[in-house]
Amino acid sequence: MRAGSHRRTVRAGTLIGGAMFALVAGALPAVAAPGGSGAASEAPASGGSGSLVMVLDSSGSMGDDDGAGRTRMESARAAVGTVVDALPDGHPTGLRVYGADRPQGCTDTRLVRPVRGLDRAALKRAVAAVRPRGDTPIGLSLRKAARDLPQPAAGAIGTRTILLISDGEDNCGTPQPCEVAEQLGKEGIGLRIDTVGFQVKGAAREQLECIAQAGNGRYYDAPDAEALARQLQRAAQLSADGYRFRGERVTGAATADRAPVLVPGQYLDTIGPGEKRYYAVDLDAVSTADFAATAVPQPGAAVDTFDALSTRIEYDEHGSCGTDTARFLQKEGAAPLTSAVARVRSEEGTRTCDRAGRYRLVVERQSKKGSDAARWPLELVYGVEAPLDRGVTPAQSQAEYGRGGKEAVLPTGDPRDVRGGTGFNDARKIGQGVWRDRILPSQTLWYKVPAGWGQQVRYDVEFANEPTVDRTSATYSYGATRLYTPARHPLTGGGEFTSTTMYNGRPSALPMGGVPVSWTNRYENRSNVQPVHARGGFYISVTLGARAAEIAENPQIGLVLRVSVLGAERTGPQHGAPVAAGSGDSDGKSTGEPTGKDADKKGESTASADSGGAGGAGWTGIAAAAGAAVMAVLIAVFVYVRNRRGAAARSTRGSA
Repeated sequence: MRAGSHRRTVRAGTLIGGAMFALVAGALPAVAAPGGSGAASEAPASGGSGSLVMVLDSSGSMGDDDGAGRTRMESARAAVGTVVDALPDGHPTGLRVYGADRPQGCTDTRLVRPVRGLDRAALKRAVAAVRPRGDTPIGLSLRKAARDLPQPAAGAIGTRTILLISDGEDNCGTPQPCEVAEQLGKEGIGLRIDTVGFQVKGAAREQLECIAQAGNGRYYDAPDAEALARQLQRAAQLSADGYRFRGERVTGAATADRAPVLVPGQYLDTIGPGEKRYYAVDLDAVSTADFAATAVPQPGAAVDTFDALSTRIEYDEHGSCGTDTARFLQKEGAAPLTSAVARVRSEEGTRTCDRAGRYRLVVERQSKKGSDAARWPLELVYGVEAPLDRGVTPAQSQAEYGRGGKEAVLPTGDPRDVRGGTGFNDARKIGQGVWRDRILPSQTLWYKVPAGWGQQVRYDVEFANEPTVDRTSATYSYGATRLYTPARHPLTGGGEFTSTTMYNGRPSALPMGGVPVSWTNRYENRSNVQPVHARGGFYISVTLGARAAEIAENPQIGLVLRVSVLGAERTGPQHGAPVAAGSGDSDGKSTGEPTGKDADKKGESTASADSGGAGGAGWTGIAAAAGAAVMAVLIAVFVYVRNRRGAAARSTRGSA
């Protein structure tokens, strides 16, 4: 054991590039918006579940033949029907049209169905009655659509989505659609504008792409009726499955001297580009303090490779006691980004940062020009772990992967269906076995695997073989995964694992895992070891890149998780602790059925599976506050990109 440096940089997010991939068989806090539109109050409160308003182009060109014997409007009606059938029951959904009432007119926009609990039949009747006639006032319609969406109730959570479907560009000129989208994107936390271009090209496509980027959303291209239905379904479901937040509202200070004092718990704040947020905590001289910050931009929103979220613990004027930086390391689009740090008392207890006193927790967001300019919701977890009782000798640290390395044998057999959660708070609890799910482009799914003292989590993620829209396409996206400790510290893989793989519709796999849980790991200086010092629920996140929307024919892409919890669970962190009753040492073989007390309960709902918060042995205040034949494909350009980015990453200590 050794007292380790607490400075590390986590490669959170994804790294696009590389020359090898494996083939494997097989809603938001309510915050007063600066300069927000007063008219937004025209809509009722949403109650926090998120909401969607579709804005349908009903201009004259929508009466043109779509190339398959139907008008564009007829294809749009069918696509909207597919969307409403797939949305969750009761999801607040509305419909606005433009160009439907007059042959000419730049004020021709109308709310056909208010944003209310989903009424599938009524929405289908409404869109069936729309006839294409007039002009294309996109800018005005976007402005009004933002007012159609309910404002979240005080302290509530949810994503408010405008889904624009158009076959052309705005022909009214005022207001300019991109300017409207930029204004709305900056004003409303949780607001996103997705656009679907139906048989568009040139200036019309460029405008729709601009609207989506400025509005924190994504552009989806639909060259035919089938693509229209597919892309609409993706956008709508991504909106409905937004990250579920939990926590007490807090406002971090812009300067250290005004930082609010936190007690152990879970909190919600927001952070803008280039901002720092300060919080204060009072620590004793013996406990371990863990601090994690998760920023949740809109899925797929514009980000740069090196956009970052950093966390730091400071002790007065003496500087940093620990720092961590998480980066997206890809440009396809945003995903949740977590940075975490810990104040661990050294074995000698003689460092400045071992003292009792007031410390500062600092969160900083770094963004490049052209990246998403919206404020991001920020979920904070602060926990304190008490020291071991006097006289207890902890077990030796476990800094090697051992049998849990890359070559570990994982469960086989038929997979069981499971549905991943939207974030840390509703991560789906699973145990050892084989699990099957489906994921959208730009989406991140979450799972939670319990591991006790002496145990380690080891898993593979396999992205499925999917039919593609163009078999000759050279388009690549990525799949990614990340493993987090119970205190939400992202693990780097320690050189044994990598967090990303290329994806082009063919099977692709990612192995990932952690070292065994040992109380003494906290004194190690390896970034993949030190945080694995408390038992509890380890979180798995799985992300599919936004560009997969240009590749896959099906709206969702299949994935398989093969999960093992290796090692016998010990009854405690102490040296010589006996094996816990009922704990068997897994050999990695399974029929896909859960085993032992780590098994997922059949029929257990996502809500009931959530054990709440980022807990672990000795934590206080959290449970109450939260609850691929393998083949190598060498592609010179990808090698170049990886080498360039890899060199940049290696310049920062702690990168995997």
